[in-house]
Amino acid sequence: MERPNRWIMLGLGVAAQGAGCVFMYGLPFLLPTLESDYGLSLAQAGVIVGAPSAGMLFTLIAWGWAADKYGERLTMTGGLALATAFLGLAAFSPHPAVLAVALALAGASGASANASSGRVVLGWFPREKRGVAMGWRQTAQPLGVALAGVIAPFALHLGGLRGALLAMTAICLVTTVCVGVFVVDPPRPAAVPGERTASPYRDPVLWRVHAASMLLVVPQFATAAFALTFLVSERHWDAGTASQVIAAAQLAGAGGRLLCGRWSDWAGSRVGPMRQLAVINGVAMLALAAGAQTGNALGSALLIAALVISMSGNGLAFTAVSELAGPAWAGRAMGGQNTAQNLVAAGTPPVLGALITGTGFGTAFALAGALALAASAATPGRSGLRRTELEAELG
Repeated sequence: MERPNRWIMLGLGVAAQGAGCVFMYGLPFLLPTLESDYGLSLAQAGVIVGAPSAGMLFTLIAWGWAADKYGERLTMTGGLALATAFLGLAAFSPHPAVLAVALALAGASGASANASSGRVVLGWFPREKRGVAMGWRQTAQPLGVALAGVIAPFALHLGGLRGALLAMTAICLVTTVCVGVFVVDPPRPAAVPGERTASPYRDPVLWRVHAASMLLVVPQFATAAFALTFLVSERHWDAGTASQVIAAAQLAGAGGRLLCGRWSDWAGSRVGPMRQLAVINGVAMLALAAGAQTGNALGSALLIAALVISMSGNGLAFTAVSELAGPAWAGRAMGGQNTAQNLVAAGTPPVLGALITGTGFGTAFALAGALALAASAATPGRSGLRRTELEAELG
């Protein structure tokens, strides 16, 4: 079989994950509409926004196992096809509870792209280029959210909440067809008869990377989920203008992920840059908290800066996890990584929504900043890596 262009394979992997991110992480753009159409509180609407992430929790590791066993193409195509069907159902949901369930099922199905697209990077790219390649793969989230920010105002204007959900359905459908037709599974190491691959989870290093990633989800979702609400309700921005600015920030965050990937390739380490960036993240969130609490005029700019910083290092953890787990366990390990992150992602909007309602944005942003600093301490340093992990870190 002729070897395909690895950058095309990466592009298809990015598109597959991005299609899921359009609805999984683009729902905050629909938050004001959800509140007004259904008469929901911010916390109640936050439950709907978090529903796709909650659905992912039950299937990520299973999809990772499927990718390890059956390949990336079949896993991504099947999952995205199911997600398309459930999104169509969500668009015609008559009740918020039905809407939440349909979105949760769509998230559970779309999770197939998370581990599978990561395996595409692991399989088609050498280690010295994997940081940038995984950075491109991780741009799927900010690019998907940016796309949602662009289409949501127009779709809401033309067709309301149903129109916005149908637009997301169409994106998922087109991507499903492209993945099914064009993706080629990367080559895999030949299996040795009778050999059993030991679990990488016998060592605490992977657990620490997972834990740090969970903590870093809070500042990312504190800004992403409530940026529109903060700018509109606290800073009195026009909703359309705020959506466009947030979409631009998502694009800047995508660029940040590429830069962080290049940084890790140059440094020969994933965990070192991850640890340093967590400190910067924490400082940015605490500055935002101070600005929000005092009503400082710089609050809006600080929000955008914190939004960009909080999403920039996401690819570092995924690259570290995939490399430390190895090809035989990469799908399941990245499924575990996604599970850990989405466990927090599902709870962050309703919990912080309730905290914001009770004490204001400043308290919520300060909590997110403190957790980012804790993530820096949780991230393993090179001194804590065993020889096998150092070999993965150094190539």
